[in-house]
Amino acid sequence: MRVLGLDYGSKTVGVAISDPLGFTAQGLETIERPKENKLRKTLARIEQIIEEYNVEKIVLGYPLNMNNTEGPRVQATREFQAMLEKRTGLQVELQDERLTTVSAERVLMESGVRRENRKAVIDKIAAAMILQTWLDMQSIKASFEEKK
Repeated sequence: MRVLGLDYGSKTVGVAISDPLGFTAQGLETIERPKENKLRKTLARIEQIIEEYNVEKIVLGYPLNMNNTEGPRVQATREFQAMLEKRTGLQVELQDERLTTVSAERVLMESGVRRENRKAVIDKIAAAMILQTWLDMQSIKASFEEKK
């Protein structure tokens, strides 16, 4: 089962995809848009990716604050979640995305990627981290259920 991971931002959406067995996440692309509320082309591109990779589920980064409260991006994220579910017919699960962008930035810095080149890939790296966290949690849940 392929799963799509999304890091939804005000002007970009980072996209990641799982391998067919659902073990690993790979950054795929960053979808850019000129304005925050211009989502038609973004949603159309996501639908193309879903069809191309036979995606069965979507995992969307959920922007909680560090103190576990909901931040200002939560409402926009929930609205995007509803749009995705309506338009694709797929279940969209929310996954805590705290520190994924910071972690992605650190990985890129440690890899020697120049500052001016980081912006182009940071969102898809963050999306891969969001998706990988979700995949790992599914594996842990499955292991726990087997032991019952």
